[in-house]
Amino acid sequence: MCRRRRSGKGCVSNMYKIAVIGDRDSVLGFRALGLDVFPTENTDAGRRTLHRLAQEDYAVIYITEQLAQQLTAEIARYKDAPLPAVILIPGKTGSLGIAGAALHDAVERAVGADIS
Repeated sequence: MCRRRRSGKGCVSNMYKIAVIGDRDSVLGFRALGLDVFPTENTDAGRRTLHRLAQEDYAVIYITEQLAQQLTAEIARYKDAPLPAVILIPGKTGSLGIAGAALHDAVERAVGADIS
């Protein structure tokens, strides 16, 4: 069965969501964009939130680099899975360079060669 969009055009079988996880100051602004925001101040809460969102209808999960630095094993678990896409973003203190390195690795895997 097909659910129609409000506009009456197209067919949507499943509506995926987008989440942002990280410290409160870094993630609250994303709420204004309509994203689901999950302020997390410690590693254990971040780990639980990541796993819970991955089991729900979240296609994209943004995580601040500061939190991701402490969740490398958990994030690696989802690296080759089709969903969710876990994407690192800079936090309130700026970039740690982890997101750029992760993007470079992902492109290298997709292309099959170093594109630097």
